[in-house]
Amino acid sequence: MPSDNSHTQFDLFRDCLSGYLVQRAAAGPAKSSQKRRAKGRRSNVRLVKHEAEVNGSEPNYAEELGDFVDYVASEIFDWFPEALRSLSYSAVHNDRRLAERYGDPIPSATLELLLTTISPSVADSLEAYGLLESQADLPKFLTAIIQEYVNAATAPPPIWSTTRTSACEICERDWIPLSYHHLVPKQVHAKVIKRGWHEEWRLNSVAWLCRACHSFVHRIASNEELAKDYWSVARLMEREDVIAWAKWVGRVRWRAR
Repeated sequence: MPSDNSHTQFDLFRDCLSGYLVQRAAAGPAKSSQKRRAKGRRSNVRLVKHEAEVNGSEPNYAEELGDFVDYVASEIFDWFPEALRSLSYSAVHNDRRLAERYGDPIPSATLELLLTTISPSVADSLEAYGLLESQADLPKFLTAIIQEYVNAATAPPPIWSTTRTSACEICERDWIPLSYHHLVPKQVHAKVIKRGWHEEWRLNSVAWLCRACHSFVHRIASNEELAKDYWSVARLMEREDVIAWAKWVGRVRWRAR
């Protein structure tokens, strides 16, 4: 997976795929015939799919199913073209042809091309473990999953005022008033656009922080540093000083009057 974004998008695709596989596995085998050995580099993954085992009599069932989801997701995703592996709202927003190729619905020509790149081991494995009645069902099965992935990957950013959380996104205290922190400070928006650090649609993204954490964030980095390097809560939480702060301030509590 050549691009950094493709790692995140793999997680997204795997999540879309897992919803379908878990649902089918919980329902039991698609056909009653005994499963045969599946081809592929992870053919030793053993899946037990009976209802009673899903309900708990097979201790390793969840782990085995998780391994199988990882295997199938990798077998499919690794064969996607780079444009699909790194698909995002930003990508389709700036490339009309890409938006047409991966729209809703995805054009049949695009789907046909994608399906021809899928390793035969995918259909073989899914059929062997009773998750497909026959390999002929694979195109229909994958079309739904690929469409769900494309829709999720290209979804526009939320209206930031609707992202309010119930707890501070740094210290996780949920009983204290929150304010919104502009992850890309407004004072440097013009510079951000001029230097190409972010696209315009990202400028108003916010994090919901308590006053103490909000002030702390602005003490540890300048507006330019926040905009360029710490434009998400995840990036802020990679800093050791932020982790230490969150652990400490999270224990600071007072009684209501």
